[in-house]
Amino acid sequence: MQTIVITPSGELFNEEVDYVVVSSERTGEFAVLDNHAPLISAIDVGYLKLVRGDEVLFAVVINGAFEQRDSVVHVLAQEAHVGLDKQNALDHLNAVRKERLEENRRRTRDFLKAERELKENIREARASKT
Repeated sequence: MQTIVITPSGELFNEEVDYVVVSSERTGEFAVLDNHAPLISAIDVGYLKLVRGDEVLFAVVINGAFEQRDSVVHVLAQEAHVGLDKQNALDHLNAVRKERLEENRRRTRDFLKAERELKENIREARASKT
């Protein structure tokens, strides 16, 4: 069954697998085999276990939607990462999220600094006119 995982950054995974196990904190765990009845589910914080023969991959997912129809699985996720095991995928995802958070903090500091400088320049310009 074709399995596709998409994030805002683009397509993360697009391969054939034998079956998918979906685990989510709120909705629990279920498995989907080829030719399964159509299914839609939310994934708050969880993972996909992607099984193909003896190979097993994990995709850690944060805020996603799962859809299976016509033997094609689509997962749209706010954030996700694929790894050889669940912990590896989760560790990498947490590292990426930490980097993003630090970058957002830096941008906020830079913006606030620029805003203060602009206000000061406006104040000085008004003071020189009087």
